[in-house]
Amino acid sequence: MATFRIKIRPRANRESTAAASDLLVRLREDGLTAAEWVEEARLFFLEGRLTWADAEQIAQRLLVDPVTERATIDSDDSERDARADDGAVGVEIHLLPGVMDPVAESTLAELQAEGYPVEGARTARRYVIGGSVAAEDVRAVVLRVLANDCIERVVIGAAGIGPAPKPPISPFAIRRIPLRGLDEAGLVRLSRERHLFLSAEEMRAVQAHFAEQGRDPTDLELETFAQTWSEHCAHKTLKSAVVYHGAPMPALGSPPGSGFGFQGSAMPPPDTVGSVEVRYEGLLRDTIARATQELIAAGRGPRCLSVFEDNAGVIAFDEQFGVAFKVETHNHPSAIEPYGGASTGVGGCIRDVLGCGLGARPIANTDVFCVAPGDWPQGKLLRGVLHPRRILRAVVRGVADYGNRMGIPTVNGAIHFDPRYVGNPLVYCGCVGLIPRDRIHKAARPGDLIVLVGGRTGRDGIHGATFSSAELTDAHADEFSHAVQIGNAITEKRVADAVLRARDHEAGCLFTCITDCGAGGLSSAVGEMAREVGATVDLETVPLKYAGLRYDEIWISEAQERMVLAVPPENLDRFLAVMRAEEAEATVIGVFGQGTTDMLPAQPGRAGILPADAPGSTDAPRASPRLVVRYNATVVGDLDLRFLHEALPKRERMAEWHARPGSRVAAQARGRGPADLLGRLLDVLRSPTVASKARVIRQYDHEVQGGSVVKPLGGRGTGPNDAAVLRPRLDSWRGVALGCGLKPHLCDLDPYWMAAASIDEALRNVVCVGGDPAQTAILDNFCWGRSDDPQQLGALVRACQACYDAAKAYGTPFISGKDSLNNEFALDPADVESAAVTIRSYLEREGRDPALIGVIVDRIRATGRVSIPGTLLISALSLIDDVRRCVTADLKTPGDVLFLVGGLPQLDFSLADAARIHAMVAEATSRGLVAACHDVSDGGLLVALAEMAIGGERGVTLEATACEPFGALDDCCAGYVVETRHAEELLVLLERSHVRALRLGAVRDDATFSLPGAEAPVTALRAAWAAGQ
Repeated sequence: MATFRIKIRPRANRESTAAASDLLVRLREDGLTAAEWVEEARLFFLEGRLTWADAEQIAQRLLVDPVTERATIDSDDSERDARADDGAVGVEIHLLPGVMDPVAESTLAELQAEGYPVEGARTARRYVIGGSVAAEDVRAVVLRVLANDCIERVVIGAAGIGPAPKPPISPFAIRRIPLRGLDEAGLVRLSRERHLFLSAEEMRAVQAHFAEQGRDPTDLELETFAQTWSEHCAHKTLKSAVVYHGAPMPALGSPPGSGFGFQGSAMPPPDTVGSVEVRYEGLLRDTIARATQELIAAGRGPRCLSVFEDNAGVIAFDEQFGVAFKVETHNHPSAIEPYGGASTGVGGCIRDVLGCGLGARPIANTDVFCVAPGDWPQGKLLRGVLHPRRILRAVVRGVADYGNRMGIPTVNGAIHFDPRYVGNPLVYCGCVGLIPRDRIHKAARPGDLIVLVGGRTGRDGIHGATFSSAELTDAHADEFSHAVQIGNAITEKRVADAVLRARDHEAGCLFTCITDCGAGGLSSAVGEMAREVGATVDLETVPLKYAGLRYDEIWISEAQERMVLAVPPENLDRFLAVMRAEEAEATVIGVFGQGTTDMLPAQPGRAGILPADAPGSTDAPRASPRLVVRYNATVVGDLDLRFLHEALPKRERMAEWHARPGSRVAAQARGRGPADLLGRLLDVLRSPTVASKARVIRQYDHEVQGGSVVKPLGGRGTGPNDAAVLRPRLDSWRGVALGCGLKPHLCDLDPYWMAAASIDEALRNVVCVGGDPAQTAILDNFCWGRSDDPQQLGALVRACQACYDAAKAYGTPFISGKDSLNNEFALDPADVESAAVTIRSYLEREGRDPALIGVIVDRIRATGRVSIPGTLLISALSLIDDVRRCVTADLKTPGDVLFLVGGLPQLDFSLADAARIHAMVAEATSRGLVAACHDVSDGGLLVALAEMAIGGERGVTLEATACEPFGALDDCCAGYVVETRHAEELLVLLERSHVRALRLGAVRDDATFSLPGAEAPVTALRAAWAAGQ
């Protein structure tokens, strides 16, 4: 058997390619200043009974673009030396054994389909760097810029041409974990060493359960408890009883007629009315879920078809279809391997929507990133942390590659920068789907076959659920490299097409239940589906990427692109035919029904999968459903599903929160005069959070599927829009708006108002494009610090209470959500002071309150940890009756009048006033009174006006009173800039709605941004806005 290496390089000179030029800049930025040129090549290694002619034909026919590329074929080790003939240094980057290689997988499948005798394929990247560079310097910089030693190995010179390294093979043996003789310290140590991350109380519960059975658990059984009871899967903190001590929650309500609330209409600030004690029997149940239940009972909000009970929430779109929406986080994986973490985050969220009900068709993706500043000094980078600039580039590429290849538009998102995300970047991925209303409910039935569809199972992603529940440290990349997942969007596209085709089969839906095989792998997917009926699984039938996986690795692997379905036996042949037609691998791995530990009678065409309570069985059903897992006819797991899902020890947690020192009033950005204010505006436009995100947006396909109405950028000048608008059905003008809200910096002042402001911003964004606040549903995604810290938990309690209060005030039910806790980074002791000083410098540069900065820095020094700011992403889904009435943010017509409508402080504002403002703007838009609309958010009123001017390539003339209500560069809530050519009608509506507005000025016929006493061309605003990318 021969091994050939095919090296593919650009035909153009190395100096003339854009990719090479960009790469050279990055290498120099990261310390390889002597590099003069760089050349990149793709490597394919093919193994099989191939001839040289076969290799040449494969290269020319299938691998090379003949216009732009050329190929070289080798079968020896001619490039093993580090230094090339011209003095350049060669370096190769290879994936480690067992890591998913999607390109190689697709290549192998295509070559085998073409009839080539290929038995293996793998890929690598090769770089040749010219200049006076040393090999050791090249290795160091390549590891920082191009490679990730968590999943890749770097070879100076060449790795050679030979057979691929094989993953280790483990002989079969049942392993039992001795729990019965362990004391509490031993249980805690075992939990940590095996990466279970279960508490002492939880370990004692498992120990007692198996002691009653007179045995110790197998490793598979213990791992199943760890996955099912993980914070990631069980949401233990939000479901716990919590006793809150501290500042009282704000009161609601204020007199009508409010506006410009920076000067009045304020709530009492915390700690002015003493301290309170509040008990929550279940934090999630008593706040977020309660708000939804009460709104549904009152008939407010959109019609909710499925909430908090499936992989995604669903609201009614029309009489035939519902809209499903889910947002997930993939934070810890993205901190280790950002490209893989982000791409599998997108893939997992798509599968959540695909696994909602009996399958929703994905129609759009969203993404939000929270990262540290990209100019973080390389010399002060913390041990175990990737540079923030590299993380952002990689997560963007991961989202883009996966969504684009799936054919799903990425239409909405945000990027927020804060130095405290340096060890814990946040990656939010969302997906929206369309589902027939008669396909929303599902349930596996006894006798249904367990069918695994999609990608094969490998060692990637093991302990992903438990890893996501722990805090990160400077050693996490080494300790949890096995939790890294690499996705293959092409496989998932096949799965999605196959599932939807089986759902809509002419014989009716061919399956009764479906779910994503995500966190926890088969243990969670099968365990959840079998909760009421039980199941028996034969792990030796699970298709593997390679030989040698242990049975417990097969069970908890989080290998990507897999779905688990319940298929009635009578539908199996038709179901498998659909899978074959779509080239989606499907395998029967077991059966639903009361599990049995005995070998089961054979079924035609399938041995040993008949459940004990299936027709023809004489065994009586057991009181509690059981999950029986076997490997080669040997029982390796036998679990009581009622205990697994209902016996998680309930804790009562203590929470406290007291107002931090520092001003509760945002710093007023007032300058000495108009020229100074204009200069400050340009500075804010350059700031990373405000600056243009076009470089990111342009990597996403937001047009695919043809349903995008309002896109991320719009107008003649392609300025930012507030939200996306989609037509899910191209035979209808009905649409949905997607927006988001994120205000983590306010959590330092009061997490209650951080949450309220985030909800308000999400609602503003969908209202700006024509969404109806009375027909809007929202999703919550909490990312927080340590849940065992009473102060952190107290902050979380205040945020949850605000979610209840704001949702009730606005009439916006929560339909889905997710939490990611323990987002703290444990520093190497040598890095503590450097981290504290660097974070302080960034917060001071942003103008944060000195007292608050002191609290943040003192905590870093005292604990040796960097905690993220409490972060709540609110995603909004709003119904639109007719997308032809939607508006965008870009200025439209010279002479139109500009108004500031509403405008309340971000802290201590009236939710009732804000709700009235949102409803009034929505009514004005529906009546055709609004030509353009933009919310006042990051950067304040002047930034909103500047972005509208950039989008429309039109100037504005602002009146002298335009900036008087509050700081012109300060954020606010419930504030809109509205362009109208119907000023008198708008004023009548404002008066009737008891909403105040301020005339700001008018749209100009040229491109001049004019303040009283100062002006600048819109091109200068655009240049500043674009410079911050």
